[in-house]
Amino acid sequence: MRIDFSGQRLLAVVAHPDDAELLCAGTLARARADGAAIGVCVLCQGDKGQPDPPIEDLVAMRAAEMQAAACLLGAELYAGEFPDGALYDEPATRDRLIEIYRQFQPTLVLAHAPTDYHPDHRATSKIAEAVSWFAASAGHQSASPALAQPPEMWWMDCVNMSGFEPEFFIDVSDYINLKKEMLLCHKSQLARGEEQNFSRLEKLMLNQAASRGAEADVLAAEAFRALRAWKRRRAW
Repeated sequence: MRIDFSGQRLLAVVAHPDDAELLCAGTLARARADGAAIGVCVLCQGDKGQPDPPIEDLVAMRAAEMQAAACLLGAELYAGEFPDGALYDEPATRDRLIEIYRQFQPTLVLAHAPTDYHPDHRATSKIAEAVSWFAASAGHQSASPALAQPPEMWWMDCVNMSGFEPEFFIDVSDYINLKKEMLLCHKSQLARGEEQNFSRLEKLMLNQAASRGAEADVLAAEAFRALRAWKRRRAW
């Protein structure tokens, strides 16, 4: 399967400010090179990801970090601004994301897999999928008009590939350096590399891209599964 993203509008919906870099930035970059419009929606503030010593205004710092990364990617950036650990599938959260979908008008949404390790990732997965349907419903009112049709959805790989069986791969070999540059924008999180309960992000990202690449017989790849639901699949 060879995918051409030209004419598409890709929106990555992730939980935290550095999640897109780890899981889908290469695919977004490749889509942009094909001529697609790309966006990143970060639902959580990243306020609980404190290094040692702690940063006084971590929320502002992480907002600046994700803005810098989005600029490198050439992506439109949207923020949900929910606190870490307080992301739930509830009406106010859905309403916020419905408006973001309607503003960006995605044809393809990339979101966390339902089985990823982090509770915020799993919540994002559930909310992103529900909203991808309701954003196309005129009965759900917001400031912007309803989408003409629900976007297609792909589940992203799980962090560290744990429990995720890929359905297909996107070759991101030409964009691995960009993924690294974007990740380096997140200095607050790179400072946490020595913590016992945290991972060295650059090593994690590079190992995962190389492992998925080896499975697909390329230098680096990102893995996905498609949402298999009626009225949600598209021909490529």
